[in-house]
Amino acid sequence: MDLKNVPTTCGVYLMKDELDNIIYIGKAVNLKNRLKQYFTNNKTHSIKVIKMVENIASFEYIITQSEVEALVLECNLIKKYQPKYNIRLKDDKHYPYIKIDVNNAFPKVSIVRAMKKDGAKYFGPYTDVSAMYEIIEIIKTTWQLRTCKRKLMPNTKPCLNMQIARCVAPCKGECSQQQYKEMVNEVISFLNGNYKHVLQKLEAQMTEAADDFKFERAAILRDQISAIKKIEQKQNATSSSMKDHDIIAYATGKSDTLIQVYFVRLGKLVGREHFIFHNTQDEKIETVFRNFIVQFYETANFIPKEIVVDIIPDELELLKQYLANIKGSKVNIKVPQKGEKYNLLQLARKNALISFEQFGDRLIKQNARTTQALEELMAVLNVSSLNRIEAYDISNTSGVQSVGAMVVFENGKPKKSAYRKYKIKTVIGPNDCKSIEEVIERRINNLGDLPDLMLIDGGKGQVAAANNVLKKYGVDIVVCGMIKDDRHKTRAVLYNGKEVDISKNTEGFKLVARIQDEVHRFAIEYHKKVRANSFKLQ
Repeated sequence: MDLKNVPTTCGVYLMKDELDNIIYIGKAVNLKNRLKQYFTNNKTHSIKVIKMVENIASFEYIITQSEVEALVLECNLIKKYQPKYNIRLKDDKHYPYIKIDVNNAFPKVSIVRAMKKDGAKYFGPYTDVSAMYEIIEIIKTTWQLRTCKRKLMPNTKPCLNMQIARCVAPCKGECSQQQYKEMVNEVISFLNGNYKHVLQKLEAQMTEAADDFKFERAAILRDQISAIKKIEQKQNATSSSMKDHDIIAYATGKSDTLIQVYFVRLGKLVGREHFIFHNTQDEKIETVFRNFIVQFYETANFIPKEIVVDIIPDELELLKQYLANIKGSKVNIKVPQKGEKYNLLQLARKNALISFEQFGDRLIKQNARTTQALEELMAVLNVSSLNRIEAYDISNTSGVQSVGAMVVFENGKPKKSAYRKYKIKTVIGPNDCKSIEEVIERRINNLGDLPDLMLIDGGKGQVAAANNVLKKYGVDIVVCGMIKDDRHKTRAVLYNGKEVDISKNTEGFKLVARIQDEVHRFAIEYHKKVRANSFKLQ
């Protein structure tokens, strides 16, 4: 490798294989020195690094103004390209959050599976989903904030929620923006764990209702008070300091590392979640911790002032600066040696071990099957990567209320936030091929990252329709058809006009079948919804 022209400044480097695929991304304070280390004196390298270097055919680099900027760029590029040799954060379960869209004049309360950098307030994650729904119910009945997806227009007809006292109906002008804002602030305080004020308010309302002989209302309020107290008991005070902090511990196996996070807010344990890093056997635990903190907090809506950790991560001072830049204020990272935080860290360690025993083997097997499935499909289709797969289906009733649906699988797993629905606008009557053309054209024009593979529910006609659109726009993507049998089960995969030679017992075929079932389900559900709405209008 020619390193003569590589600068000695800080930046990010991208290692590529013979097919020009990015296989590793890293950052360095001195790019030249860092790259030299890979190609000289490999006796000190781990097995993983030796294998990686053997596959490096070329490299690129991007210089940055600071080490923090390099860290941010490294994180973003790893997320985008998902290189083979980088360790990446994977959680086995996406726990829900409660979202309040505070950018809206009349914010609504909703449940989401992932946080976005959209300025909204997020609370969670809630590992106890039933407790979360109890909280949503309390919010609906106590503050009556809106939960609908409507765009609030003047003189909008209020929905059923107003009639059953579940919404203050800002759509009808029943509540001023200032009054609504005050209620939103109370809900935010409640979700932050400040139950005392809420309990006082509800108890006063219950007494008033009983005094007015409104016993049904008093009973409802009594149940709400009881529910809040149960939630409060579950969250036990864990810290007398009444401050916010995250507790992070770990457990390791033969090749994977599990990270356990406890979320402490206002001195109370409000939730926990665990994450998996795969293939970490050649990585220092300090490096794994560093990668976790970067990837986890990069998209976090809230970063506490203090993060309590099991072990001091690599590049501690750089991490503090990185987190401070995101948060806008100082963030401390520490390993406690005694006291309340030490005790809670010990508890997190125990739970990390338990979680690893519960989920580790299952996740390893699941991920092995998924990896095998992708490798089998890459082999039969002769492609080098299947990071993103998109599948499409058309649904209608005799050509009426025709809709299209797109589902996305990244690294062999569904990414529901990327799913899309399409009302067919240009096609009249039952014409799946023309409908596919419309959907693919709209997708190409309106969405960003293109997939490595498009799967079309249908045969030669539907596949040809998709290929016509891609050819029109000069886009080169592998397109396959998914053919069903008489029982509407996946029978074969169609590629280049022929059925692919892949056994139904292989993981690759099973993955295609799962994708076909998922896109069919998604399309049918949307079609039923459109048809039901049409009947209502009639």
